[in-house]
Amino acid sequence: MTDAATARRSRITPERAAELYEAVLDLLREVGYDALTMDAVAARTRSSKATLYRQWGGKAELVVRAIRHSKPGRIGDVDTGSLRADFHALVHREDDCAMEQNTALMRGLAMATHTNPDLLHAFREQVIEPEITELRGMLARAVDRGEVAPDNPALPFVVHMMIGAFATRALIDEQPPTQDFLSSYIDAVILPALGVPTTT
Repeated sequence: MTDAATARRSRITPERAAELYEAVLDLLREVGYDALTMDAVAARTRSSKATLYRQWGGKAELVVRAIRHSKPGRIGDVDTGSLRADFHALVHREDDCAMEQNTALMRGLAMATHTNPDLLHAFREQVIEPEITELRGMLARAVDRGEVAPDNPALPFVVHMMIGAFATRALIDEQPPTQDFLSSYIDAVILPALGVPTTT
């Protein structure tokens, strides 16, 4: 990013950006990605469209930044000293209500990425790839500690297993993911696949 672009983007304070992000997420929940417009965001937040485009460039970037801002911390910040405790700490960063709302939001966005390449690109670049990198870092620490064998065949599929737990809970059980469900899933599926004991 150039110095000029940085200067332009710095005109909105972090507090104001947080307000805008919350409004964007509210609109997403109300109308979905395809029906969300920059006009609607501008009206909801009493902003000018010019300011929104100058700051974020377009709808996809604004939405993904809002999603990233809503995350309850970075995966890379979780380091308890054991893989089982790390996984359970991740699950308990959000209560069941927030998890239900955010899972529904992410499900809608995942559908929208199929017909919006700009959204898919921004989502992969700013949310999916950083979180995959941080999760792999968490797993690498477990390997370094000797908790997981470096050649364990399940290692490349941990991300898929975690996403599957969220994505299929509503489809199969007609219920949202909860802390209890995810904790049980981790102990019954992920940790045994990695050869990690499920008791402390």
